[in-house]
Amino acid sequence: MKSKKKIVLAYSGGLDTSIILKWLQENYNAEVICYTADIGQKINRRKIISNAKKFGVKKIIIKDLKNVFVKDYIFPMIRAHAIYEGNYLLGTSIARPLIAKDQIRIAKKYKAYAVSHGATGKGNDQVRFELGYHYFGPKIKIIAPWRIWKLKSRTDLISYAKKNQILIPKDKKGASPFSVDDNLFHTSTEGKVLENPKNSAPEFIFQRTISPEKAPIKSTLITINFKNGDPIGVNGKKLPPAKLLEKLNESAGKNGIGRVDLVENRFLGIKSRGIYETPGGTLLIHAHRAIESVTLDKETMHKKENIMSRYAELIYNGYWYSKERFRLQKIVDLKKNKVNGSVKLKLYKGNITIVSRQTKSSAYSLKKVSFEENKTFNKFYVERFINFHKKKLRS
Repeated sequence: MKSKKKIVLAYSGGLDTSIILKWLQENYNAEVICYTADIGQKINRRKIISNAKKFGVKKIIIKDLKNVFVKDYIFPMIRAHAIYEGNYLLGTSIARPLIAKDQIRIAKKYKAYAVSHGATGKGNDQVRFELGYHYFGPKIKIIAPWRIWKLKSRTDLISYAKKNQILIPKDKKGASPFSVDDNLFHTSTEGKVLENPKNSAPEFIFQRTISPEKAPIKSTLITINFKNGDPIGVNGKKLPPAKLLEKLNESAGKNGIGRVDLVENRFLGIKSRGIYETPGGTLLIHAHRAIESVTLDKETMHKKENIMSRYAELIYNGYWYSKERFRLQKIVDLKKNKVNGSVKLKLYKGNITIVSRQTKSSAYSLKKVSFEENKTFNKFYVERFINFHKKKLRS
């Protein structure tokens, strides 16, 4: 007996992907394999498995990718100090390439002819997923339900769910949920009252940060240890990548750090408003810039500074696997072996203060910067330096 064709669905177990699962079964004569990448989001394995089994799914795969996600995706991005449009730390953007890569791996393993995702037809994620799919599996078919089905709105989705007895979750106020994406690096919340930029964000939507007003009166001191450009420990204790980020998330979150209310320009040209929480990532960006300030030379730092905006835009637009991003990463990592030491931070009611930087690097010279008279810096050369640049003014 000829076996059915297979489709690998990126499946969260939630409302949207459960509807997509049912829709795929109704519209394609194929076996659906449910694939979940565990990248640190709030995950209920039993619920994912039980929800998929209700639809008769036989193959349900949940892959723990937390350490890979932090080490091979977040850390390279942190080394580049990538921030989109001055505020967004790219928490959703950086997750999609990894999910796409591993989903294609599963598709190849089980000889699936197609992959599917739950990204909407107006959002950036459809681009990020599909560029990743194309890079690793250019011959594998892509099914994007939001671009081809007749369901045009959240209301249509909920009606379809009710018709097919699919559980509809509620938010903390008992209404249909906001659109939420979360992983170990961040949480983003969109939709409903947030769509109008004049509305303030209700406090109950925040999931991993306490409000600065309610944060402790006493400050928290935390030290991040770096080796070869990457964080390797907290307060002198070496930790694996995922555990390290978990620790930083906890410390920053309880001090009200990492909240951003952002109206961003999507790749497709639409403006959208979202609430982002990136507590540990906010600490990492501050600390990494601080340790580089005492370990890297001016030329290297300025080269990095000049490409940061472009690097961030490439990630946002789904070009993680592009030749250009690979080329920029080489510039970012040119002297990462020199970035070693530790940075102590003070966390207090939504604020981060650099307390100290410690390194054995010789890039920062106490002798040269001292106000005491010394022979290590020849001031005669300064006059020659200024005269040279006077001439360049008119050249």
